[in-house]
Amino acid sequence: MITRKLFLSLALASHFVCQTAAAQAPQAPKSVPLDMAKAKQTAEQICAACHTADGNSIIPANPVLAGQFPEYLYKQLLNFKPQNGKPAERNSPIMMGMAGPLSETDARSLAAYFSQQKPKGDFTKSKANITPGQKIWRAGDVSKGLPACAGCHGAAGAGVPAQFPRLSGQHSDYIEAQLRAFRDGVRSNDANSVMRTIAIRMTEPEIKAVADYTAGLH
Repeated sequence: MITRKLFLSLALASHFVCQTAAAQAPQAPKSVPLDMAKAKQTAEQICAACHTADGNSIIPANPVLAGQFPEYLYKQLLNFKPQNGKPAERNSPIMMGMAGPLSETDARSLAAYFSQQKPKGDFTKSKANITPGQKIWRAGDVSKGLPACAGCHGAAGAGVPAQFPRLSGQHSDYIEAQLRAFRDGVRSNDANSVMRTIAIRMTEPEIKAVADYTAGLH
């Protein structure tokens, strides 16, 4: 049972983490002309191979893009490209090759296009993951400074526009992989190292449970 004192400690921890991340959250898209016709064509002819044309990936290792916030999608596309003489913040040979040729208008248009598609959602695959996954999502673990996922991503995983991405319905395999990447320092494009700080405190069973639970959120 979570006592009032413990609940307040968890809530304060989650609030601090979210405030820290929000300070460097991606900003709302600039007012630049969008080419939605070209974005649709790019999605159908190029992106579809891995994510399907509407962003509802059917390959568990590839993320669902449909319904994701345009600010987040745009940031990720930028992070796959070298900037100002510095290497790309995210290392993926495939995505670096795809994002590299995109212009500012292309990247913002693609982000807007996928954000407008309707996500189909996913489901929790193992009943055994519901209870432990729900506990981490809703309450975290104050004994090791692990904040609740819901503190930043919302009770139903809907996220917060321009700050924290939508996670509900995302493939559990992809969520697992990203949590491990943050934990191991392979992925490091999180604001103020927030996700790395969180993931390093998670055990392998906790990563699997919360990833599977998150996939079933609606």
